[in-house]
Amino acid sequence: MRCRRRSFLAAGLGWLALDPVMAQSPIVPEGARLEKLAGGCRFTEGPACDAAGNVYFSDNPNNRIMLYTRGGELRVWKQPARSANGMMFDRQGRLITCNAQNAPDGRTVTRYERDGSVTLLASHYQGKRFNSPNDLCIDRHDRIYFTDPRYGAADDLEQDRRAVYRIDRPGEVVRVIDDVENPNGMAITPDNLTLYVADNNPAPGGARTLIAYDIRPDGRCVRRKVLHDFSPSRGIDGMRVDVAGNVYATAETGPRSGVYIFAPDGKQIGFIPTPEDATNCTWGGPDLKTLYITAGTSLYRIRLDAQGYLVYPRPR
Repeated sequence: MRCRRRSFLAAGLGWLALDPVMAQSPIVPEGARLEKLAGGCRFTEGPACDAAGNVYFSDNPNNRIMLYTRGGELRVWKQPARSANGMMFDRQGRLITCNAQNAPDGRTVTRYERDGSVTLLASHYQGKRFNSPNDLCIDRHDRIYFTDPRYGAADDLEQDRRAVYRIDRPGEVVRVIDDVENPNGMAITPDNLTLYVADNNPAPGGARTLIAYDIRPDGRCVRRKVLHDFSPSRGIDGMRVDVAGNVYATAETGPRSGVYIFAPDGKQIGFIPTPEDATNCTWGGPDLKTLYITAGTSLYRIRLDAQGYLVYPRPR
């Protein structure tokens, strides 16, 4: 196992002192510190917390899902793992994974049932395989939205677009967004009216934007506006929202990498720097005020003055 637990308390090792400007945010409390929980993986992504306080995250190049327990133990939860990338628990506490192209049984969206079996939720649209399902979110009607970009070689693509889809029930898939270049992270607001999508095309001149879409009563997603443009730097990878609809987006690289916090109107209201390039985040803890962040080869966490929004688990 290449991942290992880190528990240093010195600034710059286990705890990362935060920028004074960030501490002025109403969301990031003064004196907040970023704690490194685990390191040594190849590429961490897709954090998801269960009701017991355990954190699952993917180590995609090693084709495995890691588990960081509430007691601080790190272990492999599933390997092989269908090239799992973005992950989230549904309302019933079942882990749903977007599976990328790097495994023979990838390019799918699957669900781990409580009895250990795996349910295939989606693998094709109009008879053609997906590009590389990347990230997901779940609405109040238990429908699953997911992005389908492609990074790396594209010689085996079957779809005509890199798009966003919605799974209404296993095997029933609708394409809801097709006006993006390369969709990546996504999140849905608590009122079910807005879908945030990261358009992250790393090609020269590619889109690096955060886009807000209106979700119409008939299920259509209509572009409202671009809230932020990270061009020409690294765009958004993963994201989550809090109960107020603020967006927590992982983006940028080097000293500018971290979690960018945006109000619903697109105004930046906070920033959490990470010592490695941030890839995704999720909420955890009994009150959903702990933000877990995957970055580079590691897993981090920080306490915030905001309550996260997830369909599961609900805050106690």
